[in-house]
Amino acid sequence: MKKTFPWSRRQALTIAAALAACTLGGAHAQGAWPGTQPIKLVVPFTAGSGTDIVARLVAEKLGPALGTSVIVDNRPGAGGTLGAAIAAKAPADGYTLLVHSAGHLVNPWIYKGLSYDTLKDFTGVTPMASLPNVLVTAPSHFTDVKDLVAKAKAKPGGLNYGSAGNGSATHMNAEVFRLAAGVDAQHVPFRGTPEAMTEVMAGRVDWFFAPMVSALPLIKSGKLKALAVGTAGRSSALPDAPTTVEAGVPGSAYLFWVGLFAPAKTPQPVVERLQAEVAKIMGSPELKERLEKLGAEPFTMPSAQFNKFIADETAKAQQVVKAAAIKVD
Repeated sequence: MKKTFPWSRRQALTIAAALAACTLGGAHAQGAWPGTQPIKLVVPFTAGSGTDIVARLVAEKLGPALGTSVIVDNRPGAGGTLGAAIAAKAPADGYTLLVHSAGHLVNPWIYKGLSYDTLKDFTGVTPMASLPNVLVTAPSHFTDVKDLVAKAKAKPGGLNYGSAGNGSATHMNAEVFRLAAGVDAQHVPFRGTPEAMTEVMAGRVDWFFAPMVSALPLIKSGKLKALAVGTAGRSSALPDAPTTVEAGVPGSAYLFWVGLFAPAKTPQPVVERLQAEVAKIMGSPELKERLEKLGAEPFTMPSAQFNKFIADETAKAQQVVKAAAIKVD
């Protein structure tokens, strides 16, 4: 007797294709990602920047951990907004990610007409490292933080402070400090950190919250004086330097960090795998030692916690930008 089937050939093929798609999707969710396709980390700053250095340290270890290659793609410009726009428009498949800094949360408030929404178009995977800023001056300029604040208050608007550009982490740290200290001084934005430090060493700029990674060699050589670190806790790179809070300015702590982001609709299993692998990498003794030499420290958290952190820090950034009237020229 001839056997019969309830489906036509076309229906059978359609069902088979659907089952295959489900199988592939299930394999993807269960860990087949990323296969052999390379993963790209978009870094919206130049090679050699603090954000870039952290991205390359992680990429070096993340590739082998995932069984594929991880490449760093530098796309600098407009305070990190150009690279962020590229990552925001990328397919949400886990193959294009963004490595950005705390400045990512400042940009919505100082750049008009951004093509992406910082909160809606990205999901936070994990922060990776914190990079303290250090309050530096010319060696003979001030004895300590209290001396700086006293002289600034005695001459409102008479002193100045540098930054690596409007809205940069160095600028935000300076404004948080200035507002907390209640002093009036002139902001002098530069094209970058090297230019600002040169002017501080020459005594033409009174103070600057320099990235630890850039300032440490000049501090050790005696060309710059470290008055305090901007973070809530002391830095192991400069253990004798107090925090600005310890030095007498409550509410002046500022955290500069570098983190990993993915396009908003990236599958949650991919986000969780990335977070777990990066946390392992940042927690390794080798990475801790390499970061310590740069004045940086590992800083990770689960994705859900990071997204809450992002929302809170974005609101804080808006308050500082408004209070300090920060604008992009």
